[in-house]
Amino acid sequence: MSKTRTVEAAGGILYRWRKDGPGTNGATGSRPAGWTADVDPLNGLEVCLVHRPKYDDWSWPKGKLEPNETFRHAAVREIGEETGCHVALGPYLGDVAYPMSSEGKKTRGSSAKSGQVKHVEYWMATVIDSADARHLRDAFGPVHPADLGEINDVEWLPVTAARRKLTHSTDRDILALFVDRIEEGAAAAHTVLIVRHGKAESRKLWDGTEENRPITPKGAADAYALNRELACYNPTRLVTSPWMRCQQTIQMLSWQTKRPMEYVEALTEDSFAADPAETWAAFFAQIQQTVGSSSTTAICMHRPVIGGMFDRLRPMCATRTLGKQLAAKSPYMPTGSALALFWISTPHGPRIIDIQKVLPLVY
Repeated sequence: MSKTRTVEAAGGILYRWRKDGPGTNGATGSRPAGWTADVDPLNGLEVCLVHRPKYDDWSWPKGKLEPNETFRHAAVREIGEETGCHVALGPYLGDVAYPMSSEGKKTRGSSAKSGQVKHVEYWMATVIDSADARHLRDAFGPVHPADLGEINDVEWLPVTAARRKLTHSTDRDILALFVDRIEEGAAAAHTVLIVRHGKAESRKLWDGTEENRPITPKGAADAYALNRELACYNPTRLVTSPWMRCQQTIQMLSWQTKRPMEYVEALTEDSFAADPAETWAAFFAQIQQTVGSSSTTAICMHRPVIGGMFDRLRPMCATRTLGKQLAAKSPYMPTGSALALFWISTPHGPRIIDIQKVLPLVY
């Protein structure tokens, strides 16, 4: 009896604001100024479909993972290759699985008893400009356009028209998840990346001051690999505790993206121990600055500081289930990893609608 083998793939729904959408004033691309939640975003959005000549179908941009590649990185790379757009990830949508034997068919089964199964994970994604793409090039890696034999047409369509155009039922299922996300406010979401510094030298073995304790070679490898993952979200502001191990973790990303590091003294372990409220105020100010602008912010901090911020962040999650992703016990997050938090503005203040674990592959 043959075993089922899984082919892993990733992609997403790339969306933008229509020129003729409500409140757009003729501007295509990012969320228009003056957009408010009482305007139905589905009337102002269009999504990107690609045509595959091999199967003569219309579907979402997606593709197989390369060796030593995460789903998240593959999603950004494949969307870029197939649409010709530079993109950044937004909230997560979901996944589908179907037999490879049904690839290209209008109706796909959900499983296969033997042979190959294709498993695809999907994100929301938005277009970023060429200047941001140049900043990300060294950290993310190359993106090569798909050849005409793979993708020979790209169309931007309103959501209702896209649903009619899509060939496959599984793609319409992902579109339904996209609509759900939009209805909870995801079209106006902003991203904050919480980064825990890479593995540092042991406290017991380190003879220097605590603020100068550096990361280890393994910590440096983790930080370098993490850059590829953080680049998927287009971080435009890099904020860090000024202590050495946090600086060193975010420094490579700063060098690769040519984005400056901003130092916040209140994010150090000593500052948090002396005045947790002041640390929270400094951290929350970064959230407010992010939500009030078009920036994505990466904030590198220490284990105890992260735990204290999680305590404050849990009540700000849209659901209790989401809040449980912010661990209540140490170590809260692995060293050299990140969490992507997606924020929206509400009458009750900023709220988190999605949390994604960002773990690098070190090989």
